[in-house]
Amino acid sequence: MTKTSDEKMLQKGIYTGVIEKDENNNFFCGIYLLDYKMVQSKHAIGDLITIKSVIENPSDISHNQYPKKSKNFDKANHKPQQ
Repeated sequence: MTKTSDEKMLQKGIYTGVIEKDENNNFFCGIYLLDYKMVQSKHAIGDLITIKSVIENPSDISHNQYPKKSKNFDKANHKPQQ
């Protein structure tokens, strides 16, 4: 499968990528900070997810590194779109 066909099969959203964790124990995907509790309860580092919506990061601590945050994300969907 080519990268283009993979991209077409993934669920539509703002961004699709892999969950990672930084040196400050923040979970992120690309440039987006992910909600810590959601990752802990439903996901794992390395999961391929699709971010569906983002908000301005309200945290003074991590805002400079991650200006956008998401609570609305889920595992990426590899089902073909119709």
